[in-house]
Amino acid sequence: MKEGIHPQYRDVVFQDMSSDLKFITRSTAPTREKITLDGKEYPLIKLDVSSASHPFYTGAQQRVNEAGRVEKFRQKFARSGQKTS
Repeated sequence: MKEGIHPQYRDVVFQDMSSDLKFITRSTAPTREKITLDGKEYPLIKLDVSSASHPFYTGAQQRVNEAGRVEKFRQKFARSGQKTS
């Protein structure tokens, strides 16, 4: 690889702000903030949503009643879909 053209790939802490989950992974994302975790200083990236707070992963997801929506659509457009002679 050429020197000096690639972003720095380093350990970074991602923090979910709604659930306060912190995890370390590697990233090239730029950040100015830092955090000390396990006695070592890491760059910090703050997240609004992660798997710890997203409704799909937490089981708080609400199901939409699709059958009701289809019936409502059919009732609304049933009269306009008929042919006139």
